[in-house]
Amino acid sequence: MRKTKNLLFILFISSLIACRSTGSESTGQSAKHPNIVYILADDLGYGELGVYGQQQIETPNIDALAQSGMLFTQHYSGAPVCAPARCVLLTGQHGGHAYVRGNDEWGERGKVWDYQAMFDDPFLEGQRPLPDSIVTVAELLQSAGYTTGAFGKWGLGAPTTEGVPNKQGFDTFYGYNCQRQAHTFYPMHLWKNEERDLLDNKFVELHANLQEGADPNDPASYADFQLNEYAPDLIHREVLQFIEDNKDEPFFLYYPSIIPHLPLQGPQEWVEHYEKKFGPEEPFTGTSYFPNRTPRATYAAMISYLDQQVGEVVAKLKELGLYENTLIIFSSDNGPTYVGGVDADFFNSAGPFQEGYGFTKGFVSEGGIRVPMIAAWPGHIEPGTTTEHISAFYDVLPTLCDVAGVDVPDNTDGISFLPVLEGKEQPEHEYLYWEFPSYTGQQAVRMGNWKAVRKNIFAGNTDIELYDLSSDPLEQENVAGQHPDIVNQIKTIMTSAHRPATLDRFMMEPLGDVPAAYLEARARAEKQLASGKEGSLQDGYFTIRPNTALLGSEMAPAAIARLQQQLKQTGGYQLKTGKKTETNALILQKNLKLPKAGYDLQISPERILLEAADAAGFEQGIQQLLQLMDEKIWQEKEMHQPTWMVASVEIS
Repeated sequence: MRKTKNLLFILFISSLIACRSTGSESTGQSAKHPNIVYILADDLGYGELGVYGQQQIETPNIDALAQSGMLFTQHYSGAPVCAPARCVLLTGQHGGHAYVRGNDEWGERGKVWDYQAMFDDPFLEGQRPLPDSIVTVAELLQSAGYTTGAFGKWGLGAPTTEGVPNKQGFDTFYGYNCQRQAHTFYPMHLWKNEERDLLDNKFVELHANLQEGADPNDPASYADFQLNEYAPDLIHREVLQFIEDNKDEPFFLYYPSIIPHLPLQGPQEWVEHYEKKFGPEEPFTGTSYFPNRTPRATYAAMISYLDQQVGEVVAKLKELGLYENTLIIFSSDNGPTYVGGVDADFFNSAGPFQEGYGFTKGFVSEGGIRVPMIAAWPGHIEPGTTTEHISAFYDVLPTLCDVAGVDVPDNTDGISFLPVLEGKEQPEHEYLYWEFPSYTGQQAVRMGNWKAVRKNIFAGNTDIELYDLSSDPLEQENVAGQHPDIVNQIKTIMTSAHRPATLDRFMMEPLGDVPAAYLEARARAEKQLASGKEGSLQDGYFTIRPNTALLGSEMAPAAIARLQQQLKQTGGYQLKTGKKTETNALILQKNLKLPKAGYDLQISPERILLEAADAAGFEQGIQQLLQLMDEKIWQEKEMHQPTWMVASVEIS
């Protein structure tokens, strides 16, 4: 008995010594399992923080975080828009291997852009889900005993699906499941795990603007856009509570903020601060996002409020004695936007890189994918250091696994940057790779100081532009013709790094991908051919867009009405009769050489041409077109532009 008591006494004393050695006496957390806090801003530009050169917007807390830790000058997002960037971050796979490679609103479900419809039916919320088979960094940290929480914007799986945060490794979630819902900061609800948290905010239509006749300079005109419960406040409150609740055990806090993503809706005290600083402004009364009386002041206010929240997270960690045992990383999901009243030129939002459409959000130019990153970890990271280590979002998973002592999965594309944090010798990437199957289709490679870009892939372009970032950070001088050997190396990388996407939505046919929709269309065409139906189909693809012209609708008014109803019901638009055009048009044209009730349907990237000799032929042709339309609604651009992909194959 005495031996047992002595042994227990020794174990007790040993545990006390272990607790004291961590520097976290109040919690007893193990030094081998530091807390991890990863804060992700939304659309925050490389140049929008003081430590990255920002002159107009005040970010003292984030600047202080950099002074206490390490500033990365060559860190990259995984993609130039929301969902794929988050997928790369959480799964450790670059865009050529990731499951989610673009924003996919999963439009075939119905009215996914209708806020009221989404409120009535939760299944209409959210994006196409990550499958359960994919392992996230949160699941890996759970396996090491971490309590995990996500707070903010998710975007990787709709409610009721396997893609929700609680089924992807997070013990706790609070915030927006759906990216589209996050286009208002005063939503009617947020999600608490897998249940709705109803808020005291009224329904305001997406794209709502000022009432007719309202004075744009009168603050009262904007009452519909400053409601009762501000989502960033509610989310932040849950973040602080999560830290409090888990102070005694190691935790992973993933904080994907919705700030400063549009619309322009900021805390009033910060808005007033910048109104005094900037003076009178021209109101924003556009239609892409909610209007705002003082757009510059509000945008700056949102970023300063985010900075305030970062400061409060740090303060909470210090208050609980956790700061010394916590790795904090701050970054942004992609570059700054250029719409919705944001004046990126005024703020120099992209810093040393080009501003505006084609160079920032949505594009693999430096301004679209190079992002700020700051890491602080007392006792591990030397304060006030700066690194030029070239890294990307898919390095975060192996880094956090190393920090937590978890084996890194074999399928990651990343390299842990833990050595650079601790001032040790750091392995480097041979190259970084991106692909983005949207905004005309893009690929990019970073290899040393070389940056290579392919644009307009969907138009069949495979030319590679080459830039030397050491002398040309603006990517203005294409030197591909002067370095054919480098171009050939990068061409090989672009081929080997790309694997056809699992989802048709993210395939790029000019790169050799064969979408399932194409094969399904072949099967449908062959089935129709076997049934003995008259008609001819030629091989090709066409995308029906809101601005696609409709010519010759009088040839088959009843059939066209059915087509229009299909587009309106799911895509939210109808085709308009246009003037004579050779491109981007659906054309019905009489051809008396064809047999009665026969038709010829030609589909190419430029147009759909339906020829027939009579009304019965046009009726048959439109019916065939409806059957060939892909069941999925595609998104041509990030917001509100649903498109239909039509595929066919030649039969004879």
